[in-house]
Amino acid sequence: MSSIEDINKHLEELRKRFVRVIIVLTIIFAFVISCHLYPIEISGVQLYYPEIDPVNNIAAQITTHMKNNLVPQGVQLIQTEPGQAFFAQIYVAALVAIVVGMPMIIKESVGFIKPALKEREIKITRSVALPALGLFITGCIFSYFLVIPFMLEFLYKYGDASGLITFLNIMDFITFVLQYLLAFGISFQIPLIMYALTMAEIVDSKFWRKNVRYAILAIVVFGAIVTPDGSGVTMWFIAVPMMALYFGGMAVIERKKSKKDLNLKT
Repeated sequence: MSSIEDINKHLEELRKRFVRVIIVLTIIFAFVISCHLYPIEISGVQLYYPEIDPVNNIAAQITTHMKNNLVPQGVQLIQTEPGQAFFAQIYVAALVAIVVGMPMIIKESVGFIKPALKEREIKITRSVALPALGLFITGCIFSYFLVIPFMLEFLYKYGDASGLITFLNIMDFITFVLQYLLAFGISFQIPLIMYALTMAEIVDSKFWRKNVRYAILAIVVFGAIVTPDGSGVTMWFIAVPMMALYFGGMAVIERKKSKKDLNLKT
């Protein structure tokens, strides 16, 4: 009977934390989809203030910024069906809500699993929460400014070489961009996950070097799954940075282990 009560208590706790996260994400989403940011200069510093504008909203501003900075020259961004631009804004607003609401997501996730963790694991979880957010944002920025523009240029330069006018559907474009932002935001967690698992003594520090071949294979498969074409070339735009992250995490762990062993000897 007590076990059923414990399960119900955990489910109720999960429900409360899930509802809190949903409320925060909904507020952020509603703000992005219903307001427009207008610039204002105060003491020589340019700031922005919001006004209600459901059509020309923040999501539309972000979409315009993506179009101007990511779409290759000569490629025209179009919508082929009514409502595509609207749903593109919905996707953008949802991503912004997830990114901005990430601290709340991490906080509630850590709070839920905290009772099941040992004191050492709790300390590790707390120490990696903020870096996890930083790495997620770094992965999105890396993807937005380096990977996505290069990949789009690579994929569409053949049409330009053939003298073709290339049209890019707005939904395909937004889905493509968001897919890579999320893929890199998540993949940049690799070193942190490796570090947390090792420090919590769930795996040995030598585990990562022993299984490096399997890790490379898994990364290549992941790159092949998320890339849009079957050329076998674009997948390396994702696979190579992920491999670098894996080896970087492995180097940090081994250095940490060597330093710990040296301290124990002294």
